[in-house]
Amino acid sequence: MRALNGFPILAVVAAAAMVTMISMGLRAAIPLFQVPMLADVEFGRTDYGFALGVQQLAWGLFAPFFGFVADRFGPAKVIVFGSIVYAAGLASMAVSLDAYSFTMTAGLLVGMGQAGAGQAIAMGAVARLVPEERRTWALGIATMGGSAGIVVTIPIAQYVLNQFGWSDGYVVLALLPLLLIMVAYVLAGKSQGPTIGAVAEMTARQAIRCAFGHRSFVLLVTGFFVCGYHVAFIGTHMPAYVSDIGLSAETGAAALTLMGAVNILGAYLAGVLGSRMHRAKLLSYIYIGRAITIAWLMIGPPEDWSIYIFSIAMGLFWLSVVPITASLVASMFGTQYMSMLFGFVFVGHQVGSFTGVYLGGYLFDVLGSYDIVWWGGAALGLVAAAIHWPISDKPAPVLAMAR
Repeated sequence: MRALNGFPILAVVAAAAMVTMISMGLRAAIPLFQVPMLADVEFGRTDYGFALGVQQLAWGLFAPFFGFVADRFGPAKVIVFGSIVYAAGLASMAVSLDAYSFTMTAGLLVGMGQAGAGQAIAMGAVARLVPEERRTWALGIATMGGSAGIVVTIPIAQYVLNQFGWSDGYVVLALLPLLLIMVAYVLAGKSQGPTIGAVAEMTARQAIRCAFGHRSFVLLVTGFFVCGYHVAFIGTHMPAYVSDIGLSAETGAAALTLMGAVNILGAYLAGVLGSRMHRAKLLSYIYIGRAITIAWLMIGPPEDWSIYIFSIAMGLFWLSVVPITASLVASMFGTQYMSMLFGFVFVGHQVGSFTGVYLGGYLFDVLGSYDIVWWGGAALGLVAAAIHWPISDKPAPVLAMAR
């Protein structure tokens, strides 16, 4: 079966999975360099957390813009540009020895690169190019790429760090985003499916106004904040947290790797279940699962096996919300402005990411512990479950009338 740009569906899904694999894998690997880097520079965890928080914000704020460009001219050009910026940002981190320059490189440049060659563009491309009856499944498979990226990239990054040190290690990692230039062409083209007709007469500004006037869309943006908080805080501070409780650095790296490995299954199950049940309520169940898992980490003993149980459980929910959220956006408003509208949802995610990353570093420096941020994450999981429960997974009124 072929996608709407003529390529086989499996080729399109594999290309999108490659984009999410490298983008998400590198983002997860960067925190491994935190402790050795901070031992050589003159700034601490607050500044480090702020820089990676800026990265999350830049990623989110550029996402709607790059999404608009992808909707207008196709995602391939955006991915090529984003991969070059991503590589430049990583290489520049090698010489960012003060807090300001690190914020500009690790924050602004890498964040912009992730927005152009990252999850939002890949998800938008799949949603636009894969027929509706296979869409949620395809989004789940593409999301598995992000999980696989954690499994593949973290061991590579740990090896690079051990062999080259943190500075030269950043330069070596900068080669990976350039691989995306070779797969971007498979995602070229703009879909011509029937769902476009529902919003084909709208301008981009009208589509944005329509989306933010739809209650379910606003709730989706709000709830995605919590996903960003969880993913960014855990992905950035988990290795340091593991070291702080007296366990080895290898345990921290293994925890993130295990989380990514389990989420390959979690993302696939989300894609399958999202095709068979009420997607918004499935999101609520996932967030409840996250809350319970974080609570376990706080009350469990500080042992390797306890960390691994947390990683396995959280892995089931880690990126599982992404294919469901993306498919809800496509169902609400069709695919004409899919990349742009999902980009706006992603802004909510990245505001949450900034909050989790920055609060993690700041509150650790102030209190000497991450505990309050962990418990806040558990509470936010329950809040997100309540937010998603009333979301409708039906087409927005304007789309339903147009059909």
